[in-house]
Amino acid sequence: MKYLHTMVRVTDLDASLAFYRDALGMTEVRRSEHEAGRFTLVYLAAPNDEAGPFQPQVELTFNWDPEVYTGGRNFGHLAFAVPDIYAACQRLQDHGVTVLRPPRDGRMAFVRSPDDISVELLQDGPALAPAEPWASMKNTGVW
Repeated sequence: MKYLHTMVRVTDLDASLAFYRDALGMTEVRRSEHEAGRFTLVYLAAPNDEAGPFQPQVELTFNWDPEVYTGGRNFGHLAFAVPDIYAACQRLQDHGVTVLRPPRDGRMAFVRSPDDISVELLQDGPALAPAEPWASMKNTGVW
């Protein structure tokens, strides 16, 4: 068995790509338009996971006809290992993303996508030494 992807329904494809691709740093590996079904699929991979069509991926499903999605919290979260949790959080903030659970411990942080999907960032390897401004930041909202 091999993990293929996680599907997330999105309401605004441009906003979702700005989050997952631009702010989070994922790479679009393929896209398909399905006119008969009226939807677009965009597959994204974490940097260094782009090789081959079946690496772990996030599938963004954009239905062309507007829908209201609920239960994002019930989904749980996506999790990514990052080489520098502080740099990753700074990049997200630079793109206007609120860090809901700052990496005070140098190990873990949480943010949310434009569709309220919780995204966990984990330091790859040992935790980094506590550093400001992260060490004294308070939590915001829920994740």
